Amino acid sequence: MIGYAFMGRAHSHAWRTVAAAFDVPAVARRVIVGRDESAVAEAAERLDWEEHATDWREVISRDDIDIVDIATPGFLHAEIAIAALEAGKHVLCEKPLANNTAEAEAMVRAAEAATARGQIAALGFTYRRVPALALARQFVEIGRLGTIRQAKVAYLQDWLVDAEAPMSWRLRQETAGSGALGDIGSHAIDQIQHLTGQQTTAVRGRLATMVPQRPGDNGLETVTVDDAAWATLELDSGAIASVEVSRMATGAKNHLTVELYGTTGALRFDLENPNELWFLDATLPIAEQGFTRVLVTEPEHPYLEAWWPQGHVLGWENAFSNQARDLLLAVAATPSAGEPAARFAPDFADGLALQRVLEAIIASDAADGATVTL
Repeated sequence: MIGYAFMGRAHSHAWRTVAAAFDVPAVARRVIVGRDESAVAEAAERLDWEEHATDWREVISRDDIDIVDIATPGFLHAEIAIAALEAGKHVLCEKPLANNTAEAEAMVRAAEAATARGQIAALGFTYRRVPALALARQFVEIGRLGTIRQAKVAYLQDWLVDAEAPMSWRLRQETAGSGALGDIGSHAIDQIQHLTGQQTTAVRGRLATMVPQRPGDNGLETVTVDDAAWATLELDSGAIASVEVSRMATGAKNHLTVELYGTTGALRFDLENPNELWFLDATLPIAEQGFTRVLVTEPEHPYLEAWWPQGHVLGWENAFSNQARDLLLAVAATPSAGEPAARFAPDFADGLALQRVLEAIIASDAADGATVTL
């Protein structure tokens, strides 16, 4: 695993717990990689990795490494992922796939060649593995909502409300690519496209940088990404989706809300109550209709057969274990070397498609909110 900060800790927890919950192939946490020798050594001990290293290029060439998990800032994704795939490894890369379309296209080319050799190139949109959202996808697939006419997804956080909050790599375009749009907006757009099964055909968007300067190491530094973004997406089915994302929403901690409205039903979800899915069955008589709370903790629900008894709720971190489970099972199911691997979703192609949506929203904002067709 390359990276040991926020996502590195979440992924480490997943690799540590996946075999305790699921029947998966044995997995060893061989090496964790970081640039700072002392910090990565401390992380290796704290997160229970066998070894630590500072040179990822040397690590990916080792014969005892089968999977490379990339949990770094986005500007490093392309170089590491392409090299790991060319070294014959399976790759899990955190979202968003890259910082721009050119990088994403290069990653997809490398992934296509690797897939033909039997390797998996997986993208870490972990919220697809939240049981309640996985159940929402099942409801859509079996037609419980009928034809989806509109969707609304908001992802709101407040960790940048304080204008004195310090500068970080997430606030620089050269390292982050974009701000709230790419960081959390990518999750919102992925949920729209994944849950509906539709792709975006046109967008209208606006971006805002509400605090243009932040304290840096040498005084005030200019913020070069957005703090918040709004977009309207037209989907290929004709449905319309709205997106709102912000890291400046006072009081919102990790507030991802999903609403889907169809001809025969509707769904609601809130990540701050991750075990609940609200469903309205519009085929019932009008006097009986209303949103019903589904507590997604039954063994019949997605992933729950491996966790706790009914009613014993899961947390944010469990989705990462579910993701690790799916990846390990996909790796175990891959054919012998030289034969194409089965598709793992989401993959790098999904990441490229989403990157194009992100860049279309940025282009729309630059054109004063004009419609941009994909």
